[in-house]
Amino acid sequence: MSTLQIHIVEKCKKNDRQAQMQLYNKYCDGMLIVALRFVKDTMEAEDIVQEAFIKAFSNLNQYRAEVAFGAWLKRIVVNHCIDVLKSKRQRLMELEEHHLNVVDEDYENEWLVDDEITLEEVKQTIEELPEKYKYVVMLYLVEGYDHQEISEILNITEVASRTQLSRGKQKLQAILKLKKNGTRS
Repeated sequence: MSTLQIHIVEKCKKNDRQAQMQLYNKYCDGMLIVALRFVKDTMEAEDIVQEAFIKAFSNLNQYRAEVAFGAWLKRIVVNHCIDVLKSKRQRLMELEEHHLNVVDEDYENEWLVDDEITLEEVKQTIEELPEKYKYVVMLYLVEGYDHQEISEILNITEVASRTQLSRGKQKLQAILKLKKNGTRS
């Protein structure tokens, strides 16, 4: 993180409104994009971003600059999105541990789709996945979180995260293949 950004964060810790506005202006649009990946309503996403900034500014004393401020803020936005979805009864299905099969670690690295399929098509297809897979796939493939982080965000075990990712990627690949090839076998 740059010394200028550290300086701005330190000013924000002292409730400097201009510094807070600088950080807000720098990260607002990016955080809105993140929120829109989870909630499809722009107004709701804007509310989530506003509340995430309020939470971030209220808890700046917990920020230790071990990660970039943007990454720390993104985590707050993602967590708030998940909380909003849960509160709207769009609950994530949590599988009980005994129903899960441990997934082969090598499968995680096996993520192949046709070269003609665009990133936008992948993102749109993720939206079609069942919720129990959608959020894990989105957090892993799009947001770049690891299984430990996903397990904390979604309040599931790491085994559940791995299994849901594996099954979600299989479904995602099958849907993408079907879209590309149509109904022929």
